[in-house]
Amino acid sequence: MRILLAEDDPLLGDGLRAGLKQLGFQVDWVRDGEAAERELQGQAYAACVLDLGLPRKDGLDVLAAIRRAGILTPVLVLTARDAVPERIRGLDAGADDYVVKPVDLHELAARLRALVRRAAGQPQECLSAQDVVLDPAARSVRKAGELVVLSTREFDLLQAFMLRADRVLSREQLEQQLYSWGQEVESNAVEVHIHNLRRKLGAALIHTVRGVGYMLQRDAPKS
Repeated sequence: MRILLAEDDPLLGDGLRAGLKQLGFQVDWVRDGEAAERELQGQAYAACVLDLGLPRKDGLDVLAAIRRAGILTPVLVLTARDAVPERIRGLDAGADDYVVKPVDLHELAARLRALVRRAAGQPQECLSAQDVVLDPAARSVRKAGELVVLSTREFDLLQAFMLRADRVLSREQLEQQLYSWGQEVESNAVEVHIHNLRRKLGAALIHTVRGVGYMLQRDAPKS
């Protein structure tokens, strides 16, 4: 899943970006509040990790601005250990959760996964559709109980579909979830990955909606 990281500390930002990428996230990193607000208004992110002490525009002001604009992207705030009033202001301004610096990377990743699931109305840790079960933490997929090996892109695409089961997604929407800045997107990449998912998981899982996009069907079609 693609997330936005807004952090002005170069060492912390670089470490978080690298660590989250190793844990399966696509990460776009900005270093000031104005850039964070611009990206959140212009791109569809699964979640945002937001430091409150950003230059150019304070993180609280960014949070308030995007919520006023109706942007519902889940936001996880980074705060200092002794900044209880700051955490309260962040939650009141529309933050969904927070983590305390210094950040434990695995806790951060788990909280992000939970935020994204809740935003999609998926309370369970694992995502399921028909006889396919996806475990975001383990990055594993099983079909009828049997482990299925997917590439990184195939896994990310399947996760994007399962978080939005029974909803039609355009190719552009899927590309936004698969690729971060600077990554080259081949014109038929999404189609190729969908072809591979159908081959590995069954043709009935993902449907083509002509002229619109694709939809993963949560329940098996009735015979």
